[in-house]
Amino acid sequence: MTGLTALWLPIVLSAVVVFLVSSIIHMLSPWHKSDNPKLVNEAQVMDALRPLNIPPGDYCMPRPSSSAEMKSPEFVEKMKKGPVIIMTVFPPGGMSMARNLSLWMAYAAVVGVFAGYVAGRALPVGADYLHVFRFVGVTAFLGYTMALWQMSIWYNRSWVTTIKSTIDGLIYALLTAGMFGWLWPR
Repeated sequence: MTGLTALWLPIVLSAVVVFLVSSIIHMLSPWHKSDNPKLVNEAQVMDALRPLNIPPGDYCMPRPSSSAEMKSPEFVEKMKKGPVIIMTVFPPGGMSMARNLSLWMAYAAVVGVFAGYVAGRALPVGADYLHVFRFVGVTAFLGYTMALWQMSIWYNRSWVTTIKSTIDGLIYALLTAGMFGWLWPR
């Protein structure tokens, strides 16, 4: 067993490496450029929604108030007529990249903590690289990817987007596993 406090360096460095590589993937490569295509009539839709002052949040339309209403002819007709929408509304003025990047860095560190915890419970100080790599890699992969699949299963998110994000998560997991394997206490 290896204590979590002995793993602070691989936790921090793996979070930094994941942060840097994810920045390269998202900012310098065209890999995710097609994830959110532009709505053909974007200006018209924005002009129609703007006066409604929809508060920031996640919304579903049409939205039944009960399972009984979901079976009603009126609701079924709304679904057939469309549009059927799941949307997230952000506050006007854009996102704070500093906030989002800070949260992403914290998330990468949390994935590192959990991966280190699992590997630390299973492996002693001085464990060989491949054993560390395996435990940390699987745990980090789960942390970076598995919840993404729910978005395609339940919310009709593009499977292509989910697969690309899963590949990103695999890269992040391999980097995390490599850092832990390299810096595992001897």
